[in-house]
Amino acid sequence: MSKVIKSTYVSEAVDGFTPRTAMEEASRCLLCHDAPCSKSCPAGTDPAKFIRSIRFRNVKGAAETIRENNVLGGSCARVCPYDRLCEEACSRCGIDRPIEIGRLQRYAVEQEEALNMTVLKAPQEKKDAKVACVGSGPASLACAAKLAMEGYEVTIYEAEEKAGGVLTYGITPARLPQHVVDHDIETVKNLGVKFVFNTKVGKDISIEKLQEENAAIFIGAGLWLEKLPEIPGAELPGVMAAADFLKKARKSEGTYNPGRRVIVIGGGNVAMDSAVSAKLLGAEKVDIYYRRTIEEAPADMAEFQYALSLGISITTNFAPAEVLGTDKVEAMRFKGRDGESEAKVAVDTVVFAIGQGAEDMASVAPFALNEKGLIVVDDGFKTSVDGIFAGGDVVLGGKTVVEAVASGKAAAAEMMNYLAQKEVN
Repeated sequence: MSKVIKSTYVSEAVDGFTPRTAMEEASRCLLCHDAPCSKSCPAGTDPAKFIRSIRFRNVKGAAETIRENNVLGGSCARVCPYDRLCEEACSRCGIDRPIEIGRLQRYAVEQEEALNMTVLKAPQEKKDAKVACVGSGPASLACAAKLAMEGYEVTIYEAEEKAGGVLTYGITPARLPQHVVDHDIETVKNLGVKFVFNTKVGKDISIEKLQEENAAIFIGAGLWLEKLPEIPGAELPGVMAAADFLKKARKSEGTYNPGRRVIVIGGGNVAMDSAVSAKLLGAEKVDIYYRRTIEEAPADMAEFQYALSLGISITTNFAPAEVLGTDKVEAMRFKGRDGESEAKVAVDTVVFAIGQGAEDMASVAPFALNEKGLIVVDDGFKTSVDGIFAGGDVVLGGKTVVEAVASGKAAAAEMMNYLAQKEVN
């Protein structure tokens, strides 16, 4: 099964299945009784069930299974780390290779859109309680959808001009095209969820105001606080955090100029996305530097391979020591892990993909925070403030999209229990 590599900023890197190739791949499924793939999905998307549907040519049934269990099924089909979750658990691993679950999920959702299916519907009868979600990333979208399907009136407050959070502003279109994100968001909107854009909670509207108007609140803010190392020259123009770089690139829709020579520092998927974005935006030379080995890097191997296929070089065992330049960055100096080696590289733009932090959440509400500034919650995703729940990156600390979806769904269930108890009392 060949995969077609694309090489423009707004084009998806890998082609999806055709009806014929989808049926062929689904037919490889062993139809396991215990379905280890389904047990390994954090969001409970149930791959075993939707693969069975595709295998027996029930594409509508497959799309229904995905969308009912994971409202962001289209986005997760592109960015979920299947090789470490459901595909790793696939029983075919012991025979030849795992079923390509991600591409089958993508196929089913593409068919849902092509057939103009409406899988999810909100009930006609609405509940009196109103709920607010802060942030419109994966966790908030999943939480809002689950609440809306139970009849609650939900409003999402988003600081940016578009919904999606990291899906819209933090991943290269080569991995996640915007039209896929927009389709997932439209599914949430069709449930009656309202969106208020360009409104930052704690600045444009207070948490107290939201508490007055809503019976419960969900905090699903992302990690957008830039993280730069404390090394000489890090403050020079031309030095950027990955979150800022990716956001500028996405907002430009492919017109952003990253510079002729770009260095990306980091070994995770965000580093790969940054490097790929720089290359597809027109940078002549893009290099990735990582302080450890490839084996120790957290990025998915497929992302490494895609970066290499574009001519991006990857240098390991070198850590950044100094940014050199006068009015702007001109070069980077690295130190080897062996304590002896050094490297000096000319560069126009340096992107640090070494993690993001949470903004000061205590300024929004008197939340209990951990040492990383993340909101502390109990097993029910309740914060230390009554009536306020939280999930996603601001709690988990930058995990996967599918884990954010799972936390949003779980929080919604706990919020409904909380609201039901309030009605009784």
